[in-house]
Amino acid sequence: MAAKAGDNPDSLMALTTAFCLKNLRRTLCYLGERNKLCLRADVFLPSEICDKLVNTYTELVHMDSNFEPQDGFFQLFSDPHSTRLTRVQLREDFVRDRDLEAIGKQDLIELHLTYCKNLSAHSLRTLTRFRQTLVSLSLFGCSRIFYRKGGAPLVCDEEEEEERPASRQAPDTDFSFQGFNRLRLLNLGGLPEEVDAEALLKPLPVLTSLDLSGVPLPKAAFLAHWKERLASLVLYNVDLSEELINTVVELGHLRHLDISRERNSKFKMTRKILTAIVQGLVNLVSLDISGHIMLDNCTVPHFEEAMGRPSIEPCKSSIYPFQELKRPLQFLGLYNTTLCNVTHIPAYKVTGSKNEDQVLNAIEVYTEFRPELAHRAINQLFDIARIQHCSQLLRALQLVIAALKCHKYDKSIQVTGSAALFYLTNTEYRSDQSVRLRRQVIQVVLNGMEQYQEVTVQRNCCLTLCNFSIPEELEFQYGRVNLLLLKILEPVRQDESIQRIAVHLCNALVCQVDNHHKEAVGKMGFVKTMLNLIQKKLQDRMCDQVMEFSWSALWNITDETPDNCQMFLNCKGMSLFLDCLKEFPDKQELHRNMLGLLGNVAEVRALRPQLLTPQFISVFSNLLDSKADGIEVSYNACGVLSHIVFDGPEAWAMEEPLRDTVMDKMMEAIQSWDVTSRRNINYRSFEPILRLLPQSIAPVSQHWATWALFNLVSVYPSKYCPLLIKEGGIVLLEKVLELQTSHEETKDMARKVMEQCENFKGDPMETTR
Repeated sequence: MAAKAGDNPDSLMALTTAFCLKNLRRTLCYLGERNKLCLRADVFLPSEICDKLVNTYTELVHMDSNFEPQDGFFQLFSDPHSTRLTRVQLREDFVRDRDLEAIGKQDLIELHLTYCKNLSAHSLRTLTRFRQTLVSLSLFGCSRIFYRKGGAPLVCDEEEEEERPASRQAPDTDFSFQGFNRLRLLNLGGLPEEVDAEALLKPLPVLTSLDLSGVPLPKAAFLAHWKERLASLVLYNVDLSEELINTVVELGHLRHLDISRERNSKFKMTRKILTAIVQGLVNLVSLDISGHIMLDNCTVPHFEEAMGRPSIEPCKSSIYPFQELKRPLQFLGLYNTTLCNVTHIPAYKVTGSKNEDQVLNAIEVYTEFRPELAHRAINQLFDIARIQHCSQLLRALQLVIAALKCHKYDKSIQVTGSAALFYLTNTEYRSDQSVRLRRQVIQVVLNGMEQYQEVTVQRNCCLTLCNFSIPEELEFQYGRVNLLLLKILEPVRQDESIQRIAVHLCNALVCQVDNHHKEAVGKMGFVKTMLNLIQKKLQDRMCDQVMEFSWSALWNITDETPDNCQMFLNCKGMSLFLDCLKEFPDKQELHRNMLGLLGNVAEVRALRPQLLTPQFISVFSNLLDSKADGIEVSYNACGVLSHIVFDGPEAWAMEEPLRDTVMDKMMEAIQSWDVTSRRNINYRSFEPILRLLPQSIAPVSQHWATWALFNLVSVYPSKYCPLLIKEGGIVLLEKVLELQTSHEETKDMARKVMEQCENFKGDPMETTR
């Protein structure tokens, strides 16, 4: 059998790195003076391991809500004699000036800082310590690093510096790349306009790759300084001009050029400009002109196009300027242009919106640094998955997961990404997905729920979770998902659709799980939350799915869980039961759910005295006559009373109704039921029923218990015969036959149950169903 897509296990390196980071004090570190985290004296780590530790740490802080950032973590890498760092990638707001300063003695070759908005000019000073070794540097989205706070001297105390308001920031004009003689790759995307890009870059002699996304370039001629070296130039969202294009065309060594844009521009792309780029940049293998409006027609008329299947040969190109290419481009960005719709495009990889492949390429290429474009492309993928059919499912899922991980704080990505996941994980695609891949989906969905209380994100995330087998597939995040759902249900005036989905999920999560799971969820406030929802629906006089699911969830969470039953009583649950019964006398499903829950409460001996009041006993007794939902309501009412009368006549401390009268009515009800009734109930254990068998204090309770077993093993033999045998039910039924107090009718049923189980054991076909 072939492995499912995306089923490759994590490497041993990845697993051990994550384990060490989650257990630093048990593995690499100890607590020193003032609870300072220190590296053990006998630990010496090479760069391969140190790089992995730091980069995985960043990922865990960003993605794992259970992972606590360690104060002083970067200080562990302060001594290059015991730890070696060479390639570091840090992102988002958790990175501080002091973290970068802590690794200042390392000989870094590569340092990528992305959206690190808490870094100030203090970190620019730290950068100069790496000038002898740094080959690749990215400061994308780190605009504040070019400011000193409050115009204060850079030697001021960092703690004081961090407290100063951002409004008093002043540009740092002192920093220079002087001495960064090995720096070849530089990303300054988002550089503030107050910073003079030309002056900043001038000292760099060997630049081969430069990203100036969003940087104003009023004078572009200085780029010619690197015309003999520059192989990659990114000018995304840079306002183009004739001067800039003329300069770019002179950079004859360029292999990758990106002049794409997302926002509107006065500059219009023409056939002449595109031709000049192709003719001037003969080494070009990658070009991105996404977002440009073409001023004149660059495309071959349809009737003149080359015949046959779509071709990547330049001579057949449907875009005139690209007919002059010597070979097909490796990459061509045509997203948000009309050019992506033509037949023959001379490139191996194209971004656009014409088909699934172009859309997936766009998500892949633009996710990290261009969330505004990735958002649009994910929206188009959503339409493909919803209306058409996604043929590259694994790739699509991995790309959406990566986008949601990368842009945890970008609401637009979270909205479109969670919507796309809903369609990509539904039944149509399910068989192609591995356990590991589906777990990754669950984790990013929960991240979205955690980060955003906004209605659309919450609804999308909840709907996506409904595509999973519950509780099985969510068990690895069981506590977390329950907490998040209960948080959604806290405000009683929540959006109706989210409330309905969240209550459905809560109910599914507490059905068919171990008791310790139920107890843990009970302590989170599950019972109180459900009762609050019921109270609200009662006030609105509305018995809808939320009302019914809430009672069903309470039925499930109290099953064999005395603590949760106690909580139900403590939170005035019985009062709500009576009010619902009175307000909705004809709601059969509701009555079944409520009586099922009270059956669980009645199974707890210590709680039964609270049910033994004239009002409650009269209600249960009256419900014995109910024909609601087949026999279910009558059966559950009889179950509640069976446990109560089992406590004996001395516990029955009331005059009305009489215990004997109630027991007679119970017997009448049981005799009216059809023993072949199919049931809307699920037993994980017979223990609460079996305890009613070997006794003479309440023969009617014994009769109810025997009838229940007879019905279940007759209608569902393959499920319930093995369970009854396993839990020692046959021995207890034999005792029923021995007791003189047992009714003959009860003994007759007991024999039939034992026969059924004997026949089941003797029929091999039955056991292999």
